[in-house]
Amino acid sequence: MDFLLINESYKFFDIGILSIIIFLPVLGSLVLLFINNDNAVRYFALVVTVANAVISLPLYWGFDPTTPKYQFGEHHAWFPGLDIWYTLGIDGISLLLVLMTTLLMPLCVLGSWKYIQKRVKEFMICLLIMETSMLGVFMALDFVLFYILWEAMLIPMYLLIAVWGGPRKTYASIKFFLYTLAGSVMLLVALIALYLKTGSFSIPNMMGQGYSTVFQFWVFLAFFLAFAIKVPMFPFHTWLPAAHVEAPTAGSVVLASVLLKMGTYGFLRFCLPITPDATFTFMPYILWLSIAGILYGGFTALAQSDMKKLVAYSSVGHMGFVTLGIFVLNKNGIEGAMLQMINHGVTTGALFLMVGMIYERTHSRELAMATGVGKFMPLYVIFLGFFSLSSLAFPGTNSFVGEFLVLAGGFTHSTLIASFAIPGAVLAAAYMLRMLQKVVWGGTKNPDQSYLFDLDAREVITLAPLLLFVFWIGLGPSPFLDVMHTSVHHLIEQVNAASHGATTMASLIP
Repeated sequence: MDFLLINESYKFFDIGILSIIIFLPVLGSLVLLFINNDNAVRYFALVVTVANAVISLPLYWGFDPTTPKYQFGEHHAWFPGLDIWYTLGIDGISLLLVLMTTLLMPLCVLGSWKYIQKRVKEFMICLLIMETSMLGVFMALDFVLFYILWEAMLIPMYLLIAVWGGPRKTYASIKFFLYTLAGSVMLLVALIALYLKTGSFSIPNMMGQGYSTVFQFWVFLAFFLAFAIKVPMFPFHTWLPAAHVEAPTAGSVVLASVLLKMGTYGFLRFCLPITPDATFTFMPYILWLSIAGILYGGFTALAQSDMKKLVAYSSVGHMGFVTLGIFVLNKNGIEGAMLQMINHGVTTGALFLMVGMIYERTHSRELAMATGVGKFMPLYVIFLGFFSLSSLAFPGTNSFVGEFLVLAGGFTHSTLIASFAIPGAVLAAAYMLRMLQKVVWGGTKNPDQSYLFDLDAREVITLAPLLLFVFWIGLGPSPFLDVMHTSVHHLIEQVNAASHGATTMASLIP
């Protein structure tokens, strides 16, 4: 328990603030069962998600960035006979992910206000259950609790795609479920192996145990498959475009902004500190897979005529930068990757919301149907312009800071590796500017767009907070980077302390 700080100032009626943040959405979903008016359902879901976002703000104010310990801790007996505990806590690695999740959920509700017209109650219940499971994953410090919450998000996400998705929703939802379930099985294998080795399910207690090289080899592979599918890394990415394209707008936002980050969070929380020797051994292979993802995502996005597919494939490239930053194993790379996780959630989430807004008007996601809308929707294209510049990492926007740190860490590690990542940034500019040019101006034979109407107040309110973070992080990233420093330094120390075993382990790889 020396890894956990329990702050009594953030407990209410002996319930910690983390438990309140986790369980408020699922309690709200239970109340929704008794509300039968669709508008009332929407407003209640909005109130619950906004309340949770407000309650989560003290996490940032009360967070102590000078310690690597897990803060706002809770530790209660669950199944003590099996050494299974209800243990929660957050550090500099998980804090911003928690806050991003609580911020995005009210925007998902607002973005679904008109988009979802059937089974509104069931849709909002799925969103709230999703919020509980995602927040729990970023807070859980017991492996069993983590795994239950990791699995809990599968069903509501599957339903969001299968019930409210597009024409190929059955194919997309089943593919999503099978891929992620396969990864979950590998995660379960790693869980059992670590428990048999340590006799404990405590995640912090599993770190720094000096496992044998062979044991780390196999546990790392199980972890890697589970998290690489979730990211998804190339070549495990094939489920992502189908899921994004067929999912409703809110489903795409949740999928891109939060669910993908569960994979990269897993690398940081499990692979690096629990299997450090294996991390050093597999590092070169993962770095080249990251480069492949960056280039593949960029070239494929450039070829798309469907706006949603374009943004979906861009995620493959952006997440390639995140895994690149993590596995260069230095301060700039890891901090850049962590910041880029937040940046991708903000920017790509906003772009999916904007694709949904144009789809509500034209009932098409094809670029050909959206060409030249700037003449009739000037406010829309202003927002689209800023988010597109953010996506291509234009200086002054949030993604520039994260991508710059990742590349700085990459060049520190290997000039060759980092050089191969540079074309990915060029490709991002190519496909985003191509989309922006078509939407804003189009060509000489644009379709009739005179029936279109510009963004209303609800849509502006949905996008404005995300635009604020684009410039806040881009022009003043210190408040976001400062909370990471100590935790990242501690993580790098954990990995470097065990680097002596990497050479021995290399002999295990043919």
